[in-house]
Amino acid sequence: MDIAIVGTGYVGLVSGACFSEMGVNVTCVDVNQEKIDKLLNGQIPIYEPGLEEMVMRNCREGRLNFTTDLTSVLDDVDIVFSAVGTPPDEDGSADLKYVLAVARQFGQNIKKYTVLVTKSTVPVGTATMVKTAIQEELDKRGEQIEFDVASNPEFLKEGVAIKDFMSPDRVVVGVESEKAKELMTKLYRPFLLNNFRVIFMDIPSAEMTKYAANSMLATRISFMNDIANLCERVGANVNMVRKGIGADSRIGSKFLYPGCGYGGSCFPKDVKALIRTAEKSGYKMHVLNAVEDVNEYQKKIVFQKLSKHYGGALQGKIISIWGLAFKPETDDMRESTALIIIKLLKEAGCQVRVYDPVAMNECYRRIGDMVDYAADMYAAVLGADALLLLTEWKQFRLPDWGIIIKSMNHPVIIDGRNIYDAREMENLGFEYSCIGKN
Repeated sequence: MDIAIVGTGYVGLVSGACFSEMGVNVTCVDVNQEKIDKLLNGQIPIYEPGLEEMVMRNCREGRLNFTTDLTSVLDDVDIVFSAVGTPPDEDGSADLKYVLAVARQFGQNIKKYTVLVTKSTVPVGTATMVKTAIQEELDKRGEQIEFDVASNPEFLKEGVAIKDFMSPDRVVVGVESEKAKELMTKLYRPFLLNNFRVIFMDIPSAEMTKYAANSMLATRISFMNDIANLCERVGANVNMVRKGIGADSRIGSKFLYPGCGYGGSCFPKDVKALIRTAEKSGYKMHVLNAVEDVNEYQKKIVFQKLSKHYGGALQGKIISIWGLAFKPETDDMRESTALIIIKLLKEAGCQVRVYDPVAMNECYRRIGDMVDYAADMYAAVLGADALLLLTEWKQFRLPDWGIIIKSMNHPVIIDGRNIYDAREMENLGFEYSCIGKN
């Protein structure tokens, strides 16, 4: 089976590599010539465990190809996936210009029945706009060519995206016709053989499922952060509360870990987009507005704890940060808490020294020389007046505390991800603070 995927960002590249791993012939298309040239030369533009090896293997075996020219492959493919970006517009709604541009190019060039599948996260009603754009281009050509549109939202978690794709909880596919359903069933047959769930539904429901899923997960995170902040004030331990409610089978334990806010490319953008979709429909998403408010507050809480510790006197303090990416196993800093904390620290007159296992280049690309970049986690804490843990990378979990306490000017640790044991840290001589516990 032959397919094309337009867009070689996170979703497009991971999807292309994984489909080719399952035996599908995939051509990934991107208008960025430099990016395509790098991919053809084996240079992967994003960090994702296992992705580079998978891309290289399938390129060698001829199942994965890259080009800037969608028209050159349209005659040979049955399905075109649109995996282009949908960045937030000024009002927080999803900007669909790239999605509609793909639809127009599709309509201008197809010569046989083909299905255009939206893989990008898009608001309800996008498929109708895509279908209209395609039909308008066909009308301009004066041709009647059968086509279908479909929705196949992704549910990939950065850091474990390949596992998520190859062993999915579920695959959601929105279709309008039996013909499109048969084609999508054929594509996902390897997953059906492994007894993974492929759920077919109408297109608006598929579009809504993606936003609803991410918004629910964001809600669980913000709820626990709200509970954590209250726990600190009433003398409860949020870690005990989390275990207590997570043991309830109706609730479960996932996404109940308090911390210093969520970030990344999905949750912030999707929550905002769903709020805007509701507003356009004359409805207010009361819960999601609160989710946003809690998350914005939570991103500043580590700075607030630091400022309180020093009585607001932060001018000239050397502050070390462990972790820049919004989560482990990625170099993605979109909406990361680290960017907020760095800005607040610099405004307070601090010298900031940072370390992250993979996101150092991305940090420099974003903020340049605003901070000092340490060679390793231990160099980061030399002479520091406080260490802020913002990303729970595995290598941060069991450091040599003897080296660290001797290296720091003041042994102050603020743990924004609750990965250390408070009693152990205090016994070692650190002034330790975490989220949701006095």
